[in-house]
Amino acid sequence: MAEDNKLSDSDGAILVRTARKAVTEFLSNGNKIKLEPEFEKKFSFNSGVFVTLNKTDGLRGCIGFPMPVKKLSRAIVDGAIAAATEDPRFSPVIIKELGDIVFEVTVLTQPKEIDVSDPAEYLSKIKVGRDGLIISHSFYSGLLLPQVPGEYGWNEEEFLQHTCLKAGLAKDFWKSGEAKIEKFEGIVFKEEIPNGKVVRESNGS
Repeated sequence: MAEDNKLSDSDGAILVRTARKAVTEFLSNGNKIKLEPEFEKKFSFNSGVFVTLNKTDGLRGCIGFPMPVKKLSRAIVDGAIAAATEDPRFSPVIIKELGDIVFEVTVLTQPKEIDVSDPAEYLSKIKVGRDGLIISHSFYSGLLLPQVPGEYGWNEEEFLQHTCLKAGLAKDFWKSGEAKIEKFEGIVFKEEIPNGKVVRESNGS
């Protein structure tokens, strides 16, 4: 997992707090926060990352970068602001909501294509709770984070089906042999309650 497997619990807390601070600042005055040099140095490696915003009644926004195209210090800020303001499934978050939102950060490994000779082998090559999935075909692509199937009680087949649906494909398209299916792992840090203690989630390994 390169540098991201060395992330400590305190590192995770810093990332989650920074995500919340970035959204608060942006919603307050439209500005991106100024990052401290120490923060930029600590998280200067490139990494995929997603920021998820949850309320008690469900998801409020989730956007990020599946590939390590940005330094984590920058990606966490851009992902947090985008999750709050650009998720097309939801209206933009307003500042008075922040007291009801739990912030969650998932730092990702590099996605790797799953090599199979028969699509049925996918079921034994992914693990619910550990792996996230990206399924793509032509112009279609869908991603689900490692924690999603556990939240909904899905097994491996249901996880594949829902990732296909997320991509805009038929739910059993993964069986066709035409889909590109990649898996990745993630380290998840989240607030226990809005603006509360940050904890590391088990990854099911």
